This record gives sequence, C-alpha cells and structure tokens, in this order.
Amino acid sequence: MDYEEQLDRAMQQKPDVEGSESRFEVPEPNVREEGNVTVYENFQDTLDRLGREEEHVLKFIQNELGTSAQIDESGRARLTGEFRQRRVEDVLDDYVDTYVTCPECGLPDTNLETEDGAERLHCEACGARSAV
Repeated sequence: MDYEEQLDRAMQQKPDVEGSESRFEVPEPNVREEGNVTVYENFQDTLDRLGREEEHVLKFIQNELGTSAQIDESGRARLTGEFRQRRVEDVLDDYVDTYVTCPECGLPDTNLETEDGAERLHCEACGARSAV
C-alpha cells in the first residue's frame, strides 16, 4: 500500500469532529424588566467570560444605553429604564468588538492597558497594540 492509499484510508477512518465557529462565546444577556428597571441577571457570568472589570463594562453599557446602572449584592446589573434583550446584546457586541477582540488577528486574547493616560488593547496572541 503506497502513501496516498494509506492517507485516503486514514481520512475515511477518522471520526468527524464538529467544532464551534469560535472558541470565544459571550453568554447571551439574560434580562428582565422589573418595574422601570431592567435587570441583567447573568452580568457576572458575562464579566467572567470577558475578563474585564465590572466598572469598565458597566460604564460602557451605561454610556451606550444613556442610562444609569448599579451592581446589586448578587452581582446583577440593574439598568434604569426598559431595555429589550436584543438592545443589550447589541451593546455587548459593541463592547466585545471594541475592548476584547484584537483588531489585527480577531482573537480574544487581549488585555486592556493604560499607557500615557490612553487605553490600549494589547493582544497576547499576535503582540499587536492598538488604541481604543
């Protein structure tokens, strides 16, 4: 049996493994309305996945939604006003695009650094540094 035949046989015998499109997935925001407040139930899970400080993420959400917010004792974000889940998802996607994924290689292996008073995104995967 020559090399090509062995390769074909090996390819036929290998298991089909389906992977996800990306190894980085942000949990969908679980939001519910409570009077005139929107409660972001899994805010802490989102922070853990993003690897960013809660004040930074919360400030971005507040600015994008034009509202005030606070973190309650159980780690949920309480946003003043009524916001649908899709709107919170869009804001979260904007945050990830701006402050988490590398603009050069697209990987989420980044850190936020402050350099000369400006925030920079430093990618651990490709080494790129970019202003945000």
